[in-house]
Amino acid sequence: MGVTSVHRTIDAVWRMESAKVISALARYTRDVGLAEEMAQDALVAALEQWPAEGVPKNPGAWLMTTAKRRSIDQIRRRENLSRKVEEIGRDVQEATPDASEGIDDEIGDDLLSLMFTACHPVLGTEARVALTLKMLGGLKTEEIARAFLVSDATVAQRIVRAKKALADAGVPFEVPEGPELATRLASVLEVIYLIFNEGYSATQGDDWLRPELCAEALRLGRVLAELAPKEAEVHGLVALMEIQASRIKARTGPRGEPVLLLEQDRGRWDWLLIGRGLKALERAEALNQPPGPYYVQAALAACHARARKAQDTDWQRIATLYQVLASISPSPIVELNRAVALSMAFGPAAGLALVDEIAGEKALQGYHLLPSVRGDFLVKLGRNAEAKAEFEKAAALTRNERERTLLLGRAAAC
Repeated sequence: MGVTSVHRTIDAVWRMESAKVISALARYTRDVGLAEEMAQDALVAALEQWPAEGVPKNPGAWLMTTAKRRSIDQIRRRENLSRKVEEIGRDVQEATPDASEGIDDEIGDDLLSLMFTACHPVLGTEARVALTLKMLGGLKTEEIARAFLVSDATVAQRIVRAKKALADAGVPFEVPEGPELATRLASVLEVIYLIFNEGYSATQGDDWLRPELCAEALRLGRVLAELAPKEAEVHGLVALMEIQASRIKARTGPRGEPVLLLEQDRGRWDWLLIGRGLKALERAEALNQPPGPYYVQAALAACHARARKAQDTDWQRIATLYQVLASISPSPIVELNRAVALSMAFGPAAGLALVDEIAGEKALQGYHLLPSVRGDFLVKLGRNAEAKAEFEKAAALTRNERERTLLLGRAAAC
């Protein structure tokens, strides 16, 4: 096996195993920052040794053992915690680089603890996203930077500061219990949701989609669903992402231009993903818990997924579901989406009336979809001059080049 091939293997192994290695080390060291550092050291060792010695039979166990040995040295140098050194040392002596007995027994709890730690509310949103992608996604700093169109240094600083904030706050490496669980779970779900949304509708740059982020969020969601099977909102989020991801191939044209939902070729939708999404929605329903925002959004997505043709969409049900969502999680953005549903169910005048009601909301100031939606209603009402101005306003507000081109085209068509 050539060096290039070995490096590709290492990259694949790292993406699959890094979260397990980091989470197991964090359980031993009680220090997420140290755990991630030692896992990275093990990765460097693999890059140095595997091209010459060959890929080990069990590469995940090799990384785990190497990282644990290095953590012993670090703990000895930094803290001289003899008890902890002996504890980790015994575990290392019992494992060989090609055997992983005992490692998988607690890995589910470890991964869940790592998720709750990386997504702790003590961190800002951007820091939580960066740390989650680094520790649970196995993404490199430059990959995260490229995905969010910021510099490598910016991402690196966010990660360093996040680790320090966790250490300074004394955040325990554990899954919370009782009332705190709901708050922390909401934080974990929010991070996964934000990662998916950035991939599904990029907020800036030249590309309309970033499928790799959607795939990473979906992977994290599926892992979480298996680790927390009795949480309906987890299954709701997975259902939402599965169904939304099913449309990715149909969301762009041959030149990468955006294709809106009602204009998409539904034959290009991934019906396997839709099936998985509907099954996840059923799992959420079976738990018989009060509906949460992700469950309701998944139910909305399912309405579109069940319509083989755009004209078969049950817009009245969608409008009703948006009303439910507004009662659970009220926001001007939800109301804007409800306005679209009302327009489709009862005519553009009904949608325009609601949009004009919420146009003064602070959260919608500078939000490009407000004038975009309003322009669409105005076109349907034959008020083309006003619609043109709205589309031009929307184009000036968006930071995504593909979306700007689409909006300017709609303005020209008026």
